[in-house]
Amino acid sequence: MYQSFYTGALGAGTCMAKMGIISNNLANINNDGFKPKTAVFSDLLNYNLNDSETAVTELMAGNGVRLQRTYTHYDVSAMAQTTSPCDFAIGDENAFFMVQDPATGAITYTRNGNFHKGQWQDGYYLTTSTGKLVLDQNGEPLEAETPDIEKLIAMLDEDYEEEEDEDEDEDDEIDEDKPRLSVYTFSNPSHLVSVGDNEYSAPAGMEPVLVEHPKIVSCALERSGTDLSKEMVRMIECQRAYSYALKMVTTADEIETTINSLRG
Repeated sequence: MYQSFYTGALGAGTCMAKMGIISNNLANINNDGFKPKTAVFSDLLNYNLNDSETAVTELMAGNGVRLQRTYTHYDVSAMAQTTSPCDFAIGDENAFFMVQDPATGAITYTRNGNFHKGQWQDGYYLTTSTGKLVLDQNGEPLEAETPDIEKLIAMLDEDYEEEEDEDEDEDDEIDEDKPRLSVYTFSNPSHLVSVGDNEYSAPAGMEPVLVEHPKIVSCALERSGTDLSKEMVRMIECQRAYSYALKMVTTADEIETTINSLRG
């Protein structure tokens, strides 16, 4: 009887955790570059209904479920055109912009390309909405001089095109060493840790890899990956599972109360 009570309580708690994940996905439906999380559950230890460890039977009962982890799929979402030359959208899966906190030096990664021109030290640099510096292919802050911001857009198209003229080819080789907007990927991006503001940090020993030929769309932003219809369906399923788990708890409590009254 106690087992039914605790199994129901575990189920209710797990449903509350899943509801929190769904609520967070819905709350970020209008945040550019957001990637929704999916809850992954695992069964707790099963035991044999025959109460014999050596008995061969298919009558197995579980001890409930628990939230094992959350999974984020960094795929490409829909893009929306903008009028800002500082807006960029990534067209590759599992790819991120590298940004750095100028105060602490901490490096994080994001798919939100809503950048701005911000003043830092003795010049203007490409920054995020929270003031973090956007880094180039060398891991250095990317300058964004006021009259030359359009060159960032031109680099996206010119760096990877083959020029027929030999002189232009030589110029392109020199331009490859110039700072440019770059994106990075990871061998196992599921290990990235969310730190808020649509940003992720890499655990120790997890090194970023520069994407040689990234697909970056200028004057565009990647919309949130949250699918409203899917999240609403998941919410309804979670609410029903929560009510069933609570019903198990109340039923177990009622049966235990009845047994105790008969004993008395």
